[in-house]
Amino acid sequence: MAKEITGYVKLQCKGGQANPAPPIGPALGSKGVNIMEFCKQFNARTQDKMGKVLPVLLTVFADKSFEFVIKTPPAAVQLMEAAKIQKGSKESNRNKVGKVTWAQVEEIAKDKMADLNCFTLESAMKMVAGTARSMGLNVDGAAPWAN
Repeated sequence: MAKEITGYVKLQCKGGQANPAPPIGPALGSKGVNIMEFCKQFNARTQDKMGKVLPVLLTVFADKSFEFVIKTPPAAVQLMEAAKIQKGSKESNRNKVGKVTWAQVEEIAKDKMADLNCFTLESAMKMVAGTARSMGLNVDGAAPWAN
């Protein structure tokens, strides 16, 4: 028989660096989850992605047990790494802060494909390019499907 679900918790943690300090501790403590157990499991699973921001969807059950799914890093974080910038533009329509190529957009789209709500690589690339534009990044060259 399936366990009864009491709630969900969404977090963004750095890979391999989860600790019981805020924001993780208070978010999990309010649901009655063993915070240290989560931190140990999360850090063990994310040793290879050390320092990268990773979204986590935590499912909490009635008996205070839990399971969690680690998603791919946000597209905005991957775009900032690709463009080698610290943060996006405050006025993305006026001030452009960097450039990315369609090859970089395609690479990010392939990585994010499992977490996006699209079915083709082309539509995933359009979503990532839209994120880039809203951050104040130019996408260099012509779109691969425009040829």
